[in-house]
Amino acid sequence: MNMLSKILYSLMFVIAASIYVLQKLTIALPLVVNNYLNDLLCMPLVFGALTFIVRKLKNEPQFILPFGFIFILSSYYAVFFEYYLPRTNTRYTSDWLDVALYFIGGMLFYFYQRIRCKKNAKTKAYQIIRRVD
Repeated sequence: MNMLSKILYSLMFVIAASIYVLQKLTIALPLVVNNYLNDLLCMPLVFGALTFIVRKLKNEPQFILPFGFIFILSSYYAVFFEYYLPRTNTRYTSDWLDVALYFIGGMLFYFYQRIRCKKNAKTKAYQIIRRVD
């Protein structure tokens, strides 16, 4: 994981954790932040953690999650948190905007990892050419 990715994931984690703590302290937050920001950050944080773990376990630093996996896990989160839990526990509410945010977060992660992968491939190609010279 490069420095930019570490900073980005750390920032997302701090933001999500801060929102959670402020909500537990019953501090008023803007409605968009209170109701939707953590749903947007959820999937990139989950996928980032999964990618990190798989890369370490497989010792494969270039591993990226396939689109199908991202779609299926985003679907699972949407169904579990927005359909199943609200029907089984009154503490949870269903919100279709949350479903959209899970998928938007998943797609943001998908495109981010593809951009990082292409950038890393170009850097490696440059390093190989440079060594040959």
